[in-house]
Amino acid sequence: MTKATHDPIRRGSPLWITLTALLMGMNILLSMSVFSVPVPGGHLYFCDAIINIAAVLLDPLAAFFVGGVGSFLGDFFFYPAPMFVSLVTHGLQAVVVSLISHHVLQEHRVLSVSLGTTVGAILMVIGYTVGRAWVYSTPEMAILKLPWEIVQGAFGVVVAILLLFPAGLEKSFHRVLHGGKG
Repeated sequence: MTKATHDPIRRGSPLWITLTALLMGMNILLSMSVFSVPVPGGHLYFCDAIINIAAVLLDPLAAFFVGGVGSFLGDFFFYPAPMFVSLVTHGLQAVVVSLISHHVLQEHRVLSVSLGTTVGAILMVIGYTVGRAWVYSTPEMAILKLPWEIVQGAFGVVVAILLLFPAGLEKSFHRVLHGGKG
């Protein structure tokens, strides 16, 4: 990919706001239990895939809005107890994925994104495990959900990478942004 392919969208522009809001809305939508799988200790959500995709395609601030604020709002509307845990955990996850995928191993794009999303998934698992112990005042609740958090994180990594590369989402995204030149 050419360097021009990775030019960021100007922060605060109408396009930046629109893309950030669209992906944030998708994250909120995936926070609904109708789009989740019931598991011991709660639900398995699919929002990590959207958070990872947004973090790869957008800058770290937009990624924070999609991941952190979007997850916060999803919890606020549907199950408020962990909303601050979601803000911090998914926000940090999104920023880290964005920074790594935009600044590390750029000559090996798939490897860069794989590394970023994997580190992000690890942060998400740790954040939610610690957060659940704090919110529910019991480490047992956090341990009960731990295997499912790992599955959720891994699912988000795999789906994001499959959509971004084999399915061509990243290439199409940049081609549209650069008027067919990406």
